[in-house]
Amino acid sequence: MTSSDPVSGLIAQRRGGGIGRRQFLTAMAAILAGAGRGAPGGEPRTPLAGKSLETLAAVQEHLLPGETDAPGAAQVNALAYLQAVLLDPLVEDSEKRFLVNGVGSLAEYTARTFGAGFAELDAEARETVLRAVESGPAGRDWIALVLYYLFEALLTDPAYGGNPDGVGWQWLAHQPGFPRPPSGKRHFEL
Repeated sequence: MTSSDPVSGLIAQRRGGGIGRRQFLTAMAAILAGAGRGAPGGEPRTPLAGKSLETLAAVQEHLLPGETDAPGAAQVNALAYLQAVLLDPLVEDSEKRFLVNGVGSLAEYTARTFGAGFAELDAEARETVLRAVESGPAGRDWIALVLYYLFEALLTDPAYGGNPDGVGWQWLAHQPGFPRPPSGKRHFEL
């Protein structure tokens, strides 16, 4: 990537302490939303691509399925939010590797056990896979971390890339504080 690339510029600002985590995530979410898959050639700018993204999206949707009166993972922008987290240079590399490697391990287990990808399984088989994964300490920790970022996407202020239009807040009947700070006046920007 060149230095004129907005992602590289944001990463440099984040590493230099020029912007906070939330501002970084907000900017990355805007870039991801506006640029679709990101880098030249259609490849995403995250360590996850193709089937891995499909697998992670299916895990998130299984853990937080959308319903008529409740937002699901897709409605709270959970996948793009987690991709932005994976790009944050201040998130521990070990945590990023753990998330990415967990997706790979889940995909391998699913293929070995069911002969298919996680996203192709029905709800009952997905539940079986996730229950098997959670039976070990690493699997339990991986699911907990996926849930952590899923709930963060559900509950965050929309300015940070998750919870678009406050859909999670509406579902929970949460009234955010007023007035909400405008861009440039948020606590981490002061």
